Amino acid sequence: MSRMEIREETKRRPLYESTAETLSEILESVEPGTYLPSEPKLARSLGVSRATLREAMRIFERRGRIVRRQGVGTYVTQLPHVIDTGLETLESIERLADRIGLKVETGDLEIRERTATEEELQRFRWGNELPLIEISRVILTEGRPVAFLIDILPEKYLPVDIKAGEFRGSVLEVLLQRDEPEIWQSPTDITAVSASPEVARHLKIQRGDALLFFEAQLYSKDGEVIDHTYSYFLPGTFRFHINRRLP
Repeated sequence: MSRMEIREETKRRPLYESTAETLSEILESVEPGTYLPSEPKLARSLGVSRATLREAMRIFERRGRIVRRQGVGTYVTQLPHVIDTGLETLESIERLADRIGLKVETGDLEIRERTATEEELQRFRWGNELPLIEISRVILTEGRPVAFLIDILPEKYLPVDIKAGEFRGSVLEVLLQRDEPEIWQSPTDITAVSASPEVARHLKIQRGDALLFFEAQLYSKDGEVIDHTYSYFLPGTFRFHINRRLP
């Protein structure tokens, strides 16, 4: 690419992207816990508007590199831990985090009983009279929301203490500890989505921010759907990979 082509490419890039690159250099040069200059002062020093600066800062806020506090300011954090895993093995977030010595906690939690929708009846062959339990929860690492998970499964597979609202672990781990039914596989669709208002509220991000989304069904060896899950992950905290082979 010629110099002229490089200049033209730079002109076409959104201004917040080049601002983010400069901001990244600033973050790398200071110690964790350091407060950045006020937004007006930082915007002037970078030669951009406050709106452009905020858009660039949102990138690092989503990654956990900075924390913005209303009336206090913006400070630089430690580089967040990354949960790095392959997709060949079915494991809970708790087990993955434990492997790298990262403590995870349960944040917002809601457990409710409901009946199956028409779509669920058709997709999973759940009986109309079958009570379902829907568990939605936020996963926190180092006090920061990093994932929002929703599990929908027949009531019969959950112990009483979970249905009573005392759940603070992994639905998958609970199911793996049971003798019956024997778990077989979990087909999973993986896409990138924009955060809905509800998901954004739980993860404390902006509506429309990009998230990694898994939709999966957990099957028993008898072919029964045991659990239907929706999982939303912040990209900067999770790194998933798969080993591909020639046929």
